Amino acid sequence: MNQILERDPADPQKTGKETLNPLLKLVLELGPLMVFFFANARGAWLAQKFPALADLGAPIFIATGLFMAATVIALAASWLLVRRLPIMPLVSGIVVLIFGALTLYLQDDTFIKMKPTIINTLFGAVLLGGLAFGKSLLGYVFDEAFRLDAEGWKKLTFRWGLFFFFLAIINEVVWRNFSTDFWVAFKVWATMPITILFTACQMPLIMRHSLEEQAKK
Repeated sequence: MNQILERDPADPQKTGKETLNPLLKLVLELGPLMVFFFANARGAWLAQKFPALADLGAPIFIATGLFMAATVIALAASWLLVRRLPIMPLVSGIVVLIFGALTLYLQDDTFIKMKPTIINTLFGAVLLGGLAFGKSLLGYVFDEAFRLDAEGWKKLTFRWGLFFFFLAIINEVVWRNFSTDFWVAFKVWATMPITILFTACQMPLIMRHSLEEQAKK
């Protein structure tokens, strides 16, 4: 386990191991989500082409099964490429497999719909809980994305903690009040752009507290 999630105690962002190309990392993280969207939209067609998938049930259950498989493949590819697993995709993957299995076994899509709520609440609680104990844990979530001073990590951790709770609330509102197809589309085409926009809005703070920028002065 230490090898899989290895970190330098002095700097949680340093692992001493090769890192993924940013574009490839994005593909591995978004790939399973796109598989989920496609399988839900074309579930009936997939069931005709691959009769074994029809045993899973309605399109949302076919999408859930393929989402689980794609998640495992993405994690395996990450491990094969850099011999370690980023914390956030690993935790997300575990929750996907648990709630996906419940969804398929009980034939109840409530579980897979609750998955984003559970993941975002978990990360929000961990980040804000860490701050309560004087720990800025965002370096583990971003996995080598930035190098900031202590004050920068504290501020960014607080913002991301609140944002994760915001995503959890949005997910609850959408899946409880709209159709499954709308929820799936929102998850792919709204949640990701919102997250990208939020990340972009943090760049001024990141630049102010960047160790690289401070070293240039």
